[in-house]
Amino acid sequence: MYIRVRFPSINLLKNKQTMYAQKTIGRRAFLKNSILGSSLLVTTNIPLHAINLEKDDDLLKGVCDIHLHATPDSRERSVNEYKFMQDAIRAGYRAVMFKSNDFSCHDRAYLIRQALPDAECFGSFCMNRVHGDKVNVYAAQKAIETSGGLCRCIWMPTLDAAYQYQRENRKEQGIPVLDNNGQVLPEVIKVMEICAETDIIFATGHASPEESIILARKAHEIGVKRFVVTHANSSIWTMTDSQIKECIDNGAYIEYCYLPCLWGEGTKMPQYQRQSIEEFLSFVRIDPERSFISTDLGQAVMPHPIQGMRDCIIKLQTAGMPQKEIDLLVRHNPAWLIKVN
Repeated sequence: MYIRVRFPSINLLKNKQTMYAQKTIGRRAFLKNSILGSSLLVTTNIPLHAINLEKDDDLLKGVCDIHLHATPDSRERSVNEYKFMQDAIRAGYRAVMFKSNDFSCHDRAYLIRQALPDAECFGSFCMNRVHGDKVNVYAAQKAIETSGGLCRCIWMPTLDAAYQYQRENRKEQGIPVLDNNGQVLPEVIKVMEICAETDIIFATGHASPEESIILARKAHEIGVKRFVVTHANSSIWTMTDSQIKECIDNGAYIEYCYLPCLWGEGTKMPQYQRQSIEEFLSFVRIDPERSFISTDLGQAVMPHPIQGMRDCIIKLQTAGMPQKEIDLLVRHNPAWLIKVN
């Protein structure tokens, strides 16, 4: 069965617009935002940025969000990493893995842990243009060798992925993961081997659904245990049921992001079609044992990631999803993927 998806207009993605339609920020603003979170307001279904948390909130206790964005970054974000970890600890989160499309964040996770001993925070590393015009094996190796061993995921290209550039009709050549014959590139295979040897996540980034299937097959052949297909329910990366099941058959875990349930008409990200909770549920119910939910939040114009996660869990419970499956999706599976004991 195929899922009918309405993709965003290519015209709305032109002029080198990013996935989240955010402007880049200058050095002064970058440094400022490394300390202060932004406080923009927008009409959404849930409050923006301001959060009212009680310590050891049962609803959020034990949650692991392993895909969210915070400052410092080259794009405006709603909160900084240090403040987010303070909020996450207060909310009862078990662990967090930050994602930055342009910079390393595993090194900052090491420093945050020095200041917040209770912080189970980890970082990850994206293979975007800031690291070269192709997947950079040396950069991946150095990421996993960084003090603390807190890089728990290597993402294939995201905002600079060849597939995304193609969908945006950009003149430049994005960073590929496959050659012209549809074979996985040697440098991508080497990064898979690094992830297999160190037993961390290899994630597909912004690869196309078809590319993700090919990557899943190769990762299975190489022996990557923590292979993740990302954004399987999001925009131009949305997969069909059969594509998802083929990836799972090759050992993949599937990521479903809650962000698509929040963007759309009436928000500051109106160019995307909002996903109904019914559509979202149709994805997460495919195989909860091989899936997980992340918020993919942190955009300056969207709700605080903790509010997003809370809203997601409430919606799952209201829809009648068994608590055991919810726990797999937001607690057990993401915790296993980042090796939280």
